[in-house]
Amino acid sequence: MDLAYLRAHPEHLPTFLTHQRIRETPVSGGDICTASRLTLDDGHSVFTKSWPERSARPVPEGFFTTEAAGMGWLREADAVPVPEVLVALPDLLALDWVEPGEPTPEAAEAFGRGLARLHASGATAFGAEWTGFIGALPQDNTPDPGPWPDWFARRRLLPYLRMSVDRGALDGAGAALVEQVVDRIGEFGGDEPPARVHGDLWPGNLLWGADGRVWLVDPAAHGGHRETDLAQLALFGGPPHLERILAAYREARPPADGWRERVPLHQLHLLLVHTALFGTAYADAVVSAARGALRGVRRATVDG
Repeated sequence: MDLAYLRAHPEHLPTFLTHQRIRETPVSGGDICTASRLTLDDGHSVFTKSWPERSARPVPEGFFTTEAAGMGWLREADAVPVPEVLVALPDLLALDWVEPGEPTPEAAEAFGRGLARLHASGATAFGAEWTGFIGALPQDNTPDPGPWPDWFARRRLLPYLRMSVDRGALDGAGAALVEQVVDRIGEFGGDEPPARVHGDLWPGNLLWGADGRVWLVDPAAHGGHRETDLAQLALFGGPPHLERILAAYREARPPADGWRERVPLHQLHLLLVHTALFGTAYADAVVSAARGALRGVRRATVDG
């Protein structure tokens, strides 16, 4: 099997893998999927993701095709490099291989400018035309005209708050703080039309390529608020050269006034996803973000 054959017959890839007709090397693929590097007969490399065979539950319907749709939508903007989807099957996703490289300030600045262009390409509504997932959890992408604060509370905060409480990951005091944020969601400011966002832009979903570019991988793409992408970048220590990324972004397309005070608000979504998925290990981070968001809105109220 070479790349031309794979493009023409993507449905044959599982058969070739089952019969060990392709050289396969395990690689890191995150916490959810099994990942491999395939070397085709023409020397071309392909990255594949599949649902773990030993998983206690079957692959969620639409899991890989949703990711493929989001990647294609991000690629359409021609703003930030996104790997080409070669195969999108119910239980398998195959992408063009991106050779990893070292982070550089130049790549960071180019990425910041490209991310600004990606966001500016816009979306027709909040949400998307495809089913949503964030990690292994479902995410409601029902298209919604907004306004953003109401949509963000209903579609991105409350569902994962409920999951976190139901799974015992957040106690009553922590949940009450998040509920205060939801109750005051209209006071934070910064409301904007929907942007074309990656949607899960923590630093692990940036791939620094050997070609000197930053590539976007593992999206939960949808129409959302651009500040959510910017806030998620700063989570878990942030990527290399974060300030270079943000400075280049601000030069290309400055965020609205008060955006730094809203960072905890926008981070709250992904942190609640983590408590829903992984439990109490992230509870302190959720509480800290909720408190930071409330401090930010209080400062904005006083300054206003």
